Amino acid sequence: MSSLHRYLTGIAVLALGAAMVLVSWPTEAQSPPLEIPFVKEWAASPHAQITGEPFNHWNEEGEVPAACARCHTTPGFLDYIGADGTEPGSDGPAPVGTVITCIACHNKVTMAMTSVTFPSGVTVENAGDDSRCMTCHQGRESTDSVNKKLAGKAIDTPDPKIGFINIHYRAAGATRYGNQVRGGYQYAGKDYKGFYTHDKDYARCADCHEQHTVKVKVAECKSCHKKEGIKVKKDLQKIRKSKVDFDGNGNLKEGIYHEIDTMHKALLGAIQAYADKVAGGKIAYDGHKYPYFFNDKNGNGKADRPEAIFPNQYRKWTPRLLRAAYNYQFVAKDPGVYAHNPEYVIQLMHDSLADLSTKAPVDISKLVRPKP
Repeated sequence: MSSLHRYLTGIAVLALGAAMVLVSWPTEAQSPPLEIPFVKEWAASPHAQITGEPFNHWNEEGEVPAACARCHTTPGFLDYIGADGTEPGSDGPAPVGTVITCIACHNKVTMAMTSVTFPSGVTVENAGDDSRCMTCHQGRESTDSVNKKLAGKAIDTPDPKIGFINIHYRAAGATRYGNQVRGGYQYAGKDYKGFYTHDKDYARCADCHEQHTVKVKVAECKSCHKKEGIKVKKDLQKIRKSKVDFDGNGNLKEGIYHEIDTMHKALLGAIQAYADKVAGGKIAYDGHKYPYFFNDKNGNGKADRPEAIFPNQYRKWTPRLLRAAYNYQFVAKDPGVYAHNPEYVIQLMHDSLADLSTKAPVDISKLVRPKP
């Protein structure tokens, strides 16, 4: 038996109306009492990877904190949405060793769910089944929370009390709804793109992602995007609709993914230039090591292994620098930004670059900001 099946041996939770029924998981010598659909598909998804970091980070602590349990455990999620019979809200910690199982998405509460509230406090109504996905895939911060944490701070004065503010991971819902939910850091006085509709037939999460494996439906992309020669997922990076050269490199044939990637790299360079000139300390980034931004002791522009450790975290944040770094992370942690809402994330990066350029040697003369 696989490690996943050993984990599930003896307990498979199903929802039957409002009741929860414990069903014995069959051993290899038994015939199954009933067939649970899509188990193989689910088992291949990120939601079922019991050995993964998202489901093991708290093992030493012995429990998953309430704030994390709502999305990293099935009991915590059921607790948060009130499907366990309690009032909705993150009520308490959850046991370690659980993944996101069938019951998390298939229960009486989620089946009736149509709205979701984002970290900004904005509630999106009539979201249909997407509300299940976006209850977790919404991020943990927003323009509002960043402004609140930076209130009263001098814009270009390093403050050791300021720590990096992390949007968290796979915040696709925040990307897709753009200005409506303010997931990225939106600069005052600027207009931003709202909800991004790919087209009328591909407007919901499950239109583009397999419901149980969550893989992108690449085969369906081929029907419209024939000229790009779509064969595998990576080929989606070739697609572009716009005829505007946002990154200013003169290439109007490259996919929008590459426009975003060029600007993303430019933003990191601008963050480093500002940190060096204004904040007084060189900075480097490692997207796999918390808290992501570190002191670049050897000045090579990279967070080398000895540098990418928690005690060496960057602590010379100014509000201007933090806002730009927040947007850098917002783009970095949603690998599907180029499909979820490309113009919104280009606007965020453009405005971060423009803001940094007021104090650091950053050239934005060839960049084009998408219209709202």
